[in-house]
Amino acid sequence: MAAKRTNPLQFIQQVRSEGSKITWPTRREVALTTAMVFVMAALFATFFSLVDLSIRSLLQYGLSFFG
Repeated sequence: MAAKRTNPLQFIQQVRSEGSKITWPTRREVALTTAMVFVMAALFATFFSLVDLSIRSLLQYGLSFFG
């Protein structure tokens, strides 16, 4: 089934019609979600740093015990 071709004027009208349906976030919503991303990134970085530190310490202890 072939797609129906539209002329450039119809295409632009359709794009404007679809663009008017967009609901953009408010400045407050953008700031809040941005802050949430930074907080979560800091929490994950801290968590994985602690996990890495504990695994490294366990491996060093194990290798010094047997080596």
